[in-house]
Amino acid sequence: MSAMTLPIAAELMKAACESCLEAGTLALDLFRPGAQTAARTWAKSGGSPVTEADIGVDTFLRIRLSVLLPEAAWLSEETVDDAQRLTHRFVWVVDPIDGTRAYMSGSPDWAVCVALLDAGTPVLGIVHAPACDATYTAVRGAGASRSGETIRTSLADRLAGAKIAGPKPMLDMLAQSENFEAAGKIPSLALRLARIADGTIDAGLISPDARDWDLAAADLVLSEAGGQLSDAAGRSVAYNRPNPVHGMLIASNNALANPLLHAVERLRDGRTQPV
Repeated sequence: MSAMTLPIAAELMKAACESCLEAGTLALDLFRPGAQTAARTWAKSGGSPVTEADIGVDTFLRIRLSVLLPEAAWLSEETVDDAQRLTHRFVWVVDPIDGTRAYMSGSPDWAVCVALLDAGTPVLGIVHAPACDATYTAVRGAGASRSGETIRTSLADRLAGAKIAGPKPMLDMLAQSENFEAAGKIPSLALRLARIADGTIDAGLISPDARDWDLAAADLVLSEAGGQLSDAAGRSVAYNRPNPVHGMLIASNNALANPLLHAVERLRDGRTQPV
């Protein structure tokens, strides 16, 4: 089975990006900067929040993207999972609003995320953050961009002084042995990775329980910008598995990948001093 060619992926990107921009406009209609959303909200069965904007954007994108590539299956945070996706070569992976809590509270750090998988590998990725006026895009083998401008990760090669984002407990754990600059927690996982991709920050930690839809689009943006996302054992993230849930993950530019991985390994082993 040959991989999707670059021209085909680039053509799909153009149409998919247009759909994401429209989806972002739909979400902005109910977004209130610095205030609670005007959207109706409720809790899903697991307790996580959802808004009418999440559902509206999900429905809109499913219609649009299904027309672009009818043979592709669908995996989304707001749609009941269909195991038939496991038999498909192509899968759209969508998070209509990554960072729903941020969206609800008026923080701009949320994004519409779309990835296309080809045999489990992201070949197209879009992270559209309309409240930040930023759209990150990547096609496998063609680099990554932010609102049309090529982006690259930072050149930081030491943990000392590096800007690292993540949940406070994880940053506190890392601070036991490393002297870095805590960049706080960026609510949207996709934006956390995208800001590593554009060099705003150098690395990020992701606690267990992230899903394919949180990661796939931004993973491609990051890798095409010169960075990498891995699990705590240094393995690349695998997508379109029966269970889309992931464990602890580590993201950084390529130069920091091994130092950060080794620091996390030491802490997980109970060793707080560098070796």
